[in-house]
Amino acid sequence: MTAASLERRRALAAIALALASALFFTQTYVLNRAIASDGGHWAWTAALRYLITLPLLLPLMPWQGGTTPVLKALRSHPKAWLACSAIGFVAFYLLLSWAAGSGPSWLVAGSFQFTVVAGMLCAPLLYRDARRRVPLAALAVGGLILAGVLLLQRGHAHGSLDRSAWIALACVIGAAFAYPLGNRMLLLHLERSGEALNATQRVFGMTLASQPLWCLVAVYAWLQAGLPSLSQVVLAAGVALSAGVIATILFFQATGLVRDNPVALGGVEAMQGAEMLFATLFGVWWLGEAWPRGIASWGVALVLLGIVLFAWLVARPQAARSERAVQALRTDRGA
Repeated sequence: MTAASLERRRALAAIALALASALFFTQTYVLNRAIASDGGHWAWTAALRYLITLPLLLPLMPWQGGTTPVLKALRSHPKAWLACSAIGFVAFYLLLSWAAGSGPSWLVAGSFQFTVVAGMLCAPLLYRDARRRVPLAALAVGGLILAGVLLLQRGHAHGSLDRSAWIALACVIGAAFAYPLGNRMLLLHLERSGEALNATQRVFGMTLASQPLWCLVAVYAWLQAGLPSLSQVVLAAGVALSAGVIATILFFQATGLVRDNPVALGGVEAMQGAEMLFATLFGVWWLGEAWPRGIASWGVALVLLGIVLFAWLVARPQAARSERAVQALRTDRGA
C-alpha cells in the first residue's frame, strides 16, 4: 500500500471519527432541551453535567498522562485555573443551559456554531504576537455565520425577534465566546508557565478547578427548585458521558490522526457543522420539534456554508504554508 493511499485512508477514518464525535456532541442540545421541556431547572442542568463528568474522567487519566501533573499545575497556579474554568466551563455552560429552554435544539445548536470563529475573534484580547491578527477572510466568514444565526432566530420567532429571543441569542453567542476564550486563556497560561499537559489533562484540570463554582450553582438550584428529579439526573449524566467523555475523545483522536494534514484537519473541524443537522433530526424525531422552515431554513444553509468556507480557509495552500496562520484559524473544540 502506497503512502498516498495510507494518507487517504487515515483522512477518511478521521472524518468518520469526527462525524461520530459530532453525533455525540449533539446530545448536549437534545438532552438539555428534553430536560427543559420536562420542567428541569437550568442551573441543575449545568451543575450536574460537570459534577458527573469529573468521576467519569478519573478512570481515563492513567492512560492520558495521569493526574499528578495536573494536580501539580493546579497547586502552582490555582487562580489561573479557576479563572479559565470559570469562563470556559462555568459561564459557557450556564448560558447554554439557560438558552436550552428558549427554543428547539436545532436553534441552539445552529447559534452555537458561531464558536467556529469566536476563538479567532478573541485573539486580539489575548495575544501580543502574530497570533493577535484576525484574518479578514475569516472575519467575513464569521459575519456570514452570524447572519445565518440571526435568520435562524428570526425564523423561529416568526419574522421578528422579541425580547426573549434576543436574550436567548445573546446567551448562546456569549457561550460561543466563553468556551474558546477559557480554553485559549489556559493554553496561553501553560505556554508562559512551561507546563506540558495534553488535551485530556486540560479538560480534567478545568473540570476539577470548576467544582467549587459548580457546587455553588447546585446550592442555588436547590434553593430555587429543590432537588433535581431522577430523570434530570439521568439525562444530565447522558450529556456528561456523551459530550464530556465520548465525543471529546473521538474528536481528539480524529484531529490527532491528521494533525500534519491541513486539508484533512480542516475537514475534520468542519464536521462539527453536522451537529445542527443531527440536532434537527433528533429534535423532530424524539422531541416532536418543528422542522426549520422559511427564513430559518436559509439560516441553516448560511451557517453550514460558513463552516465549509472556514474549513477551506484552514485547508488552502496559503494557510498550510504558515503554521501560525493555521493555528490562528483552528477551532477550539479541544477545550
